[in-house]
Amino acid sequence: MIDSQHSVSDTRRVLLLGGTSEASAMARALAGAGVDAVFSYAGRTAAPVAQPLPTRVGGFGGVEGLGAYLRDEGITHVIDATHPFAAQMSRHAVAACAEMGVPLVGFERESWRAGPGDDWHGVPDMESALAALPDRGARVFLAIGKQNLDLFAGKPDNFYLLRLVDAPSAALPFPDAVAVIDRGPFSEAGDLALLRDHAITHIVAKNAGGTGAAAKLAAARQLGLPVILIERPLVPARRIARTVEQVMEWLAGHPAALSADLGV
Repeated sequence: MIDSQHSVSDTRRVLLLGGTSEASAMARALAGAGVDAVFSYAGRTAAPVAQPLPTRVGGFGGVEGLGAYLRDEGITHVIDATHPFAAQMSRHAVAACAEMGVPLVGFERESWRAGPGDDWHGVPDMESALAALPDRGARVFLAIGKQNLDLFAGKPDNFYLLRLVDAPSAALPFPDAVAVIDRGPFSEAGDLALLRDHAITHIVAKNAGGTGAAAKLAAARQLGLPVILIERPLVPARRIARTVEQVMEWLAGHPAALSADLGV
C-alpha cells in the first residue's frame, strides 16, 4: 500500500542508480511503497548488498546506452543515488535523462566540513593528494577504495594501510602495505584502534560525506592527525534531494521543480 501522502502513479517506473547506503534506504522505501523500480549496481563490488527490488549489475554503455535502456525499459523517473565520486555515471545520467525527457533527481549526501580540532587539507584530485604526502617515512591510511591505488605507488617509501570491501585480486602496488577487508558503517572506537595499531601519521580520503565512513575523521581529530581530503568531482546541475522523504515527495508529483530548482 502506498502512503497517501506519497502516492505514486501506477504508470511510473523508476531506475534507481545505487551503490550507497542512501540507495539502499531508497530501495527499501520504494519497495515498501509498491513502486515499480529497478536497482542498478555498477558491478565494482563482488558481493553487493541484497536489495528488495529487481537488480541489474553493470554499465549501460555510456549516454547512448543509458538512453536506450530508459526507452526500452519504459523508465519514467531516475534517482541517482550513486557515490559522490561516481561522477561519470552521474554525468551520463544527466545527459541521457535530458535527451530522453526523463525526470532526474540526485539523492546526494552532504559533504563533510571541518570543525574545531580538525587538521584537514583539501585537494582537488588524486594527483594533488599524492603530492601532499611526504616522499618517505609516512604511515598512510589510504581510505580511497580500490581505484587509483597504482598512483600512490609513486611514493613507495611510505607505509600504506588500505580498507577494502573485497580482498584484492592481485598483489598490492606498494612494497610496504596492509589491506583490511571490512564493510562500513564503522565506529569511532574501531577506527581509533585501527589508526593506533598501525601507527598512522596521515590519512588520505575522499570527501564522500555521510555517516558510514566518517568515523576515521573523528578518530583523526582525537589523535591530531592531518587528513588530506579529496574534494568531489563536478557534476552538471541537477535537482538534489537529501533525504528519502524528499525523493518520495518529488516522485509523488513534483517533477516540475526540476527545471526551476537546479543545483539545490
